[in-house]
Amino acid sequence: MGKNGTDVMLWANTAAPPLLTYEVVGSQRDVTFNETTAEIDVSNKNDGRAFRGEPGRYKATFTFDQVYVPTDAAYLALRDAMRNGDKILVMRDYEGTPAETADAIITSLSEKMPDQDAAIVSIGGTIDGEWTEVGT
Repeated sequence: MGKNGTDVMLWANTAAPPLLTYEVVGSQRDVTFNETTAEIDVSNKNDGRAFRGEPGRYKATFTFDQVYVPTDAAYLALRDAMRNGDKILVMRDYEGTPAETADAIITSLSEKMPDQDAAIVSIGGTIDGEWTEVGT
């Protein structure tokens, strides 16, 4: 059975490490999680035109949009992590149940303030290492 995207949320640790206080990033409109593996080309002349490859580095990223709420604690933690050059612990949940956590580097933050429409913040991040399942 398919999953309703409304049931998947991104959270951010708003406490100073090593403390953990996760808060949902408020007013999320969407969140996209990407995972990729780079390919290493090991083709050679003996392969003719055929590509030969090996898996390379794994990389995970996320992006999301939220309605701009300047006092949202999770938004402020993500913004401050970016401005200060700090990593931040993030978590994703499914239907309110914590699923995975990871250290993240916030790589982009943009604020769109249109006339007569909701102000939107877009944030992107790269996972440092891998997602870790909660409880493992």
